[in-house]
Amino acid sequence: MSASRPLRRILVTNDDGIHAPGLKVLEAMAHQLADEVWTVAPEINHSGAGHSLTIKRPLRVEQLSERRYSVDGTPTDCVLLALQWLLQEPVDLVLSGVNRGANLGEDVTYSGTIAAAMEATLLDVPAIAFSQAYRNGHPVKWATAERYAPDIVRQLWRAGWAKGVLINVNFPDRVAASVQGHKVVAQGRSKLGDHIVERIDPRGEPYVWIGGLKFDEGDDEATDRGVVRRGWISVTPIHLDMTHFPELDRLLNDLS
Repeated sequence: MSASRPLRRILVTNDDGIHAPGLKVLEAMAHQLADEVWTVAPEINHSGAGHSLTIKRPLRVEQLSERRYSVDGTPTDCVLLALQWLLQEPVDLVLSGVNRGANLGEDVTYSGTIAAAMEATLLDVPAIAFSQAYRNGHPVKWATAERYAPDIVRQLWRAGWAKGVLINVNFPDRVAASVQGHKVVAQGRSKLGDHIVERIDPRGEPYVWIGGLKFDEGDDEATDRGVVRRGWISVTPIHLDMTHFPELDRLLNDLS
């Protein structure tokens, strides 16, 4: 990707919904970087939607104000409709977030925030996903993302990155003044949803609730989880081609 050209037109989206506070943070930041900012976001929260696409029912798009729209669909729907139908001029950059909660390790496979950036990347538009870590029961430190996101975008845009790659940025659960800086690191490992909680509802019927994290390699300083835990901002390039080439070569030899 050539990033020598100035940023003119940015598309902003998210998975927490059109009224989410993190979206307002990202919109304000985008207006610092480009003359023209469009927002196309889900009507309601779609956290955990992954890269899902609505294909069995029609989608409704509502214009809320100039260059600001909601869609009764997924984050993927929003980006696809924006880039392929709604916007008549090319978009330079897609920004997704700021998500309420980190997207680290294998979270990226579930995240609607990442999926929105993924869809843009598949359509050959550079994309960055932003997430703000927080602890349950504590206020989300939106000012941290607000303080650091603009400069990170500027640095990334100057540096550029390859086609087929999106950038995943996570801000630590720290006030802005205590953030250590940023580090470019690999994706860590974790597993969400292995804890299944079984309960009985008020009508006496059983139900199950998918619980939280079971496995976490959070202490590895070379990964996103490790650096965010230590107060750094993680910057991770994610490649959409999931082919494992060493295994491809082995199987080509073993199965020939």
